[in-house]
Amino acid sequence: MRRPPLTTTKSPHNPPVNSTNPPRISSPDPRYLHWKRRFAHLARWLHTYLSMLSFAILLFFAATGFTLNHADWFEGQRNAARYQGTLDAAWMKTGDSKVVEQDKIVEFLRRTHAIKGAVSEVHVDDEQCEVVFKGPGYEADASIDRNTGKYDLSVSRFGLVSVLNDLHKGRDTGRKWSTVIDFSAVLMTLVSLTGLTLIFFLNKRRLFGLLILVTGALLCYLAYAMWVS
Repeated sequence: MRRPPLTTTKSPHNPPVNSTNPPRISSPDPRYLHWKRRFAHLARWLHTYLSMLSFAILLFFAATGFTLNHADWFEGQRNAARYQGTLDAAWMKTGDSKVVEQDKIVEFLRRTHAIKGAVSEVHVDDEQCEVVFKGPGYEADASIDRNTGKYDLSVSRFGLVSVLNDLHKGRDTGRKWSTVIDFSAVLMTLVSLTGLTLIFFLNKRRLFGLLILVTGALLCYLAYAMWVS
């Protein structure tokens, strides 16, 4: 005698669970996925083009960081020259023992000897006036007799590597180049942050990438703790 087939009572609240009717898994909110994709696209776009924009800057500071660390290798590049001449002695006698016609003196020296760099120091006493010019990889020092106007000028050029090193440090480069350094720092910070942001969208590599990040930071700290502090 054949048995009747088993029947189940379907309930709208408790549907039967079998291989043909698996449990439904809630999917993420489509709006969340949309904004996540847009943010990932923006971070990737910014990282790509900021990296290209800052490539030359990053290469410059990386290379000059190495040359700065070995500045003694390039000390032999100095080229020194000396000049003598006479300027208008009236510029040295203004009725004040501590005041000279600085603008006229500086203009004369620049025009006569093609002096570069900014005026770094002016020292005046009863007998002499000293004017110092400094720029990246460059220094000129003029010593002037206040009674006769005769001067002795020494000019030192320290070579291309010294110029690049001074640009890296912002030494004797003026406010405009200081602004360039600030802009470069901001740009490289943005490149680093957008690159770090991208790792959070790589689910399979996120944990390993963050471990590498922590390892790199830890190695930097250990190097400082062992060899510097």
